[in-house]
Amino acid sequence: MPVTPSGPPVPVVPLSPEQEAVMRALGRLMLVMPRVLDADLQQEQRMSLSEYSVLRHLSESAHGAMRMNELAAACDMSMSGMTRLAAKLEAQGHLKRIRCERDARGLNAVLTDSGRDRLRQAWPTHLASVRRHIVDHLEGLDLGRLATALEAMAGGGCPPCQSSPHDISPR
Repeated sequence: MPVTPSGPPVPVVPLSPEQEAVMRALGRLMLVMPRVLDADLQQEQRMSLSEYSVLRHLSESAHGAMRMNELAAACDMSMSGMTRLAAKLEAQGHLKRIRCERDARGLNAVLTDSGRDRLRQAWPTHLASVRRHIVDHLEGLDLGRLATALEAMAGGGCPPCQSSPHDISPR
């Protein structure tokens, strides 16, 4: 029997068959879903799900900009991975990186008009993929309760963007 840090053993209660099925299905979903959404974007748009995610997060942020570390966290990427991806998107003209005025060591990623256009171009493909792989399988479920439960499982998601307007002024 497991022992809690503060005291007596806690009885272990096995999962019900339904709980076990949900746990296993969620585990598989977490592995498969990013791959199928990525494959659809790659096939139809020649764009990765990571690239789409970066452009989407920037488009949804205040001022179309985020600190690079915040963007990495929002996209669940390492800073080195985000740096490489931002360099690729910058070379394509979809974002630019500028120094933070308050912290010269920090960089901000800023969505360009080209990046916004590219996101608009890819959005219908991504939306169709999300509908096909996710939404179409949820008929009859209470989507509000499902969203609340998934958010609770995810620990409330990533923190909101902390960039302020004067962080993103181009020099």
